[in-house]
Amino acid sequence: MSQSSSTDRLTHYQEQILATLKRLDAPISAQDLHAHLRQVQPRLGLATVYRGLEILKIKGLVQSRAAVTGEALYSRVEQDQHYLTCLQCGTSTPLTLCPVQEMANQLQQSKSFKVYYHTLEFFGLCSPCWEQQEAKS
Repeated sequence: MSQSSSTDRLTHYQEQILATLKRLDAPISAQDLHAHLRQVQPRLGLATVYRGLEILKIKGLVQSRAAVTGEALYSRVEQDQHYLTCLQCGTSTPLTLCPVQEMANQLQQSKSFKVYYHTLEFFGLCSPCWEQQEAKS
């Protein structure tokens, strides 16, 4: 994980996006983020939020992952993300174990590639959904 250099200047809107993501401390869709930001900046457009998120991703400050619905969820890059995601109810449970950290380190060193973050997600059924599925069988 890496942050952009201190010489990279952020716009006012980009700083607001980062501050809001930090305050919420959970992945959020661009539309929901837009709704939060409009409480302080009523004239802020959704396109500005999307552009800001994309620039912040390129700078390595924001990461995204796809929800089961396909919608992108954004969060600050503070640590790599790992999840167990239920395909039935959509619940995502964070994991603390990272089986690919060593691989990410090796890729960064051997491939001349700056790794900002990585995600790892397993898809299946959570216990309640699995039990419900078994009961139907």
